[in-house]
Amino acid sequence: MTDPRTANWGFPTDVWFGAGRIGALPEAVRRLGGRRPLVVTDRGLAAMPFVQDALRALREAGLPAGLFADVKPNPTGTNVAAGLAVLRQGQHDLVIALGGGSGMDAAKAIALMAGQHRPLWDFEDLGDWWTRVETRGMLPVIAIPTTAGTGSELGRSSVISDEATQRKVIIFHPRMLPGLVIMDPALTLGLPAQLTAATGMDALTHALEAYCAPSFHPMAEGLAVQALTMIGPHLPRAVRDGTDLEAREQMMIASGMACVALQKGLGGVHAIAHALGALYDAHHGLLNAILLPYVLKHNLPALGDKLPRLARVLDLPVHSPAAVLDWILTLRAQTGIPTALSALGIDAQLREPAIVLAAGDPCAQGNPTPFTAAVIGPILDDAVAGRL
Repeated sequence: MTDPRTANWGFPTDVWFGAGRIGALPEAVRRLGGRRPLVVTDRGLAAMPFVQDALRALREAGLPAGLFADVKPNPTGTNVAAGLAVLRQGQHDLVIALGGGSGMDAAKAIALMAGQHRPLWDFEDLGDWWTRVETRGMLPVIAIPTTAGTGSELGRSSVISDEATQRKVIIFHPRMLPGLVIMDPALTLGLPAQLTAATGMDALTHALEAYCAPSFHPMAEGLAVQALTMIGPHLPRAVRDGTDLEAREQMMIASGMACVALQKGLGGVHAIAHALGALYDAHHGLLNAILLPYVLKHNLPALGDKLPRLARVLDLPVHSPAAVLDWILTLRAQTGIPTALSALGIDAQLREPAIVLAAGDPCAQGNPTPFTAAVIGPILDDAVAGRL
């Protein structure tokens, strides 16, 4: 009998799901027409056995694979340029994005830039800038997530830090969506509890901000709600027990669903997190996890009956906005997330630059209430001090 937890999906792109599915990587490369793939990952993963096993399997299958792993936790334009040089030198024709959000964002940007003549920043997610892309030069991407957090494997953009301006830039094109995704939850087994918590709360933030975004997108909203119902019971389990495969499976699926839900929009949490990530080089998921209740509390008056409805779906004892806020705070406590930005070494030193960057971030436009500098300052002060 076929294991019901192993399946192939077609939404929003081809997904091969199940423990051990990374073994089908050579087949996946051939499916997309690749002959000389380049594996892009981050520095921490490059030496992991499963990465070396994947490279060996590709080469034994007659697919001479290269490796590029010079990717920071917050990938930069310099990282993308270095990866592009490796790709061109090795004459690679397909990119395998393997890792968490940083590795996948860098990989997708490298595949985009393979045939472009404009600088990367000309493809920022502003207006119709995406139409500048020469699509014939883009390379196909296979995405293999190793965390359940960003869901970048099912996204159409990359977040890359521009070192010159100290700004996180969203690079977008519809065809940045990977052509095939291998979701292998076994790759997340044994992920450290702290990283499991930070990435899992990142997925929760994606889902909740998408749900609260004021735009009209019922399908994305449904995905966001379903992701939240899956994250609630399974994230604490995944953090407590690194070998809990069922919890890892549910979190990986929820993470991808939350990313697809981002088509409805994001908001103030991401606006501030992008600013602080660029200025302090802090972990994006951890920033989101700390900031979420502070921004949500500010937005409560604008959310109407959305949170009481969510409380009913989550089966909380009380169907109120306060109950949802308490649910988030409980999840943070259960998973060991700090309560204040000061725990990450973030203080008032770069307060003004952070406010300016956050107010100008595209995500600020999707917040349920106007997210101006006058609003961001007090929220940031509270989050640094831990005053909720």
